[in-house]
Amino acid sequence: MRAIVSVSDKTGVADFARELAELGFAVFSTGGTMKALKEAGVPVKGVSDITGFPEILDGRVKTLHPAVHGGLLAKRNLESHMKELKDNNIQPIDMVVVNLYPFVQTVSKEGVSMDTALENIDIGGPTMIRAAAKNFPGVIVVVDPADYAVILEKLKKGAVDMAERQRLAQKAFQHVAVYDTAISQYLRQGIDTFPEDMTIALKKRYDLRYGENPHQKAAFYSENIAGKKEDTGITWAKVLWGKELSFNNILDADAAWDTVTDFSEPTVGIVKHTNPCGLASHRDIVEAYKRAFDGDPVSAYGGIVACNRRITLAFAEAMKGIFYEIVIAPEYDEDAIECLKQRKNIRILVPEMPADYGKTPAGYLDYRRVKGGMLVQTSNSLAEDDLQLKVVTRRAPTEAELRDLKFAWRAVKHIKSNAIVFARDGMMLGMGSGQPNRVFSVDIAAKKAGEQAKGAVMASDAMFPFPDSVEQAAAVGITAIIHPGGSIRDNESIEAADKYNIAMVFTGVRHFLH
Repeated sequence: MRAIVSVSDKTGVADFARELAELGFAVFSTGGTMKALKEAGVPVKGVSDITGFPEILDGRVKTLHPAVHGGLLAKRNLESHMKELKDNNIQPIDMVVVNLYPFVQTVSKEGVSMDTALENIDIGGPTMIRAAAKNFPGVIVVVDPADYAVILEKLKKGAVDMAERQRLAQKAFQHVAVYDTAISQYLRQGIDTFPEDMTIALKKRYDLRYGENPHQKAAFYSENIAGKKEDTGITWAKVLWGKELSFNNILDADAAWDTVTDFSEPTVGIVKHTNPCGLASHRDIVEAYKRAFDGDPVSAYGGIVACNRRITLAFAEAMKGIFYEIVIAPEYDEDAIECLKQRKNIRILVPEMPADYGKTPAGYLDYRRVKGGMLVQTSNSLAEDDLQLKVVTRRAPTEAELRDLKFAWRAVKHIKSNAIVFARDGMMLGMGSGQPNRVFSVDIAAKKAGEQAKGAVMASDAMFPFPDSVEQAAAVGITAIIHPGGSIRDNESIEAADKYNIAMVFTGVRHFLH
């Protein structure tokens, strides 16, 4: 029996190869792997001993040879194949242990040149993996060190069964597919058009207890992105305290973190079912929390608290008496962590903070699954400075109203359409979301805000098709409105605003969130 062992990830490879040798395998290797095996005292020969040809082109060509691929691809149960091997003095290869150059890790570093990136594209490795996987009934293909123990156990008992061989082959093809996807992503940088063909590379982080409901199975995957560091937020968050996250926890935590990091000011958001029910900005982060809570104390119960600043002991103490599933912040004081740990069921998370936080918008592709397909769009990411307001009423907003309009406009972006936000003094007073018409959303926001609506501002994620929502806003005391504009009946809404001395500004940008 013969095995080719040539790996980038050398975890456990020396022990594995040693045991293969003890089981009667002749082990062949290349480059750094062969050196590591020799240093570990493993009996190993070079692949050149198989090919009868030296490595050439600085190691670019070493396994691309009929003596290798004939030995891999020959069908063991086909007499003509085995005769051809014998006629050409080629021996079968029974196992391939290969994983690929760390392309993603390499190109994700600062200042990596295209030449360096190209040198880290593995050619011989994927070719051997695919050949071995194609012929898995006769060849065992191994791409993951986590499989070493299972394979050795089966070999010691006699053989690796067909079901296990097929599992390893599937894993091998997926390994190559992820690798090729990373290279494609890297080479696609700077190309704005959507490609005709697209793959997404995902790596399982962990299994979940269940999905949205207990009868649904679920797992959490991270996207494997090459060429630049994406702001992953919750995906790679550190859990400082608390039990594992659920499917719904992850969705809500992502929505909460996405909301507060959209503000450069100290901001706290409280999220339920991916919608902010409380949101406030204030130079005193504890005051921001109190205002966010006061925006909807009833809905806050069982929610997720996200904060874009360090959480202090005073902040943690302000949260006492209210059940929260998760608290999320970039940093915590030690005494704040100890205070939060007194809560039996809370999780304490530290997400990745965007490197360019508060300076430029994040850019990524947003994927939405539909049955049998995928919708792909660029992210709804606009820097605060990109907001170009157009006053369309006789009265322009005051400075205070303008500040609140900008706050409300960023808030409404994170609420499900049809979305309406009432706000004042950097605090969301009420919101309406997910309604089949905007009138219902205004009514819900007004009821939540109550008397506080008087003197507040209103934001709408989309234009008003009729002036009825403006009439509703006037009836509860709204003094300024921000929305995209663009309706064929804009003039009617503007006239209604003028009638009630409401300042109205257009953004020219819509914020639908379905």
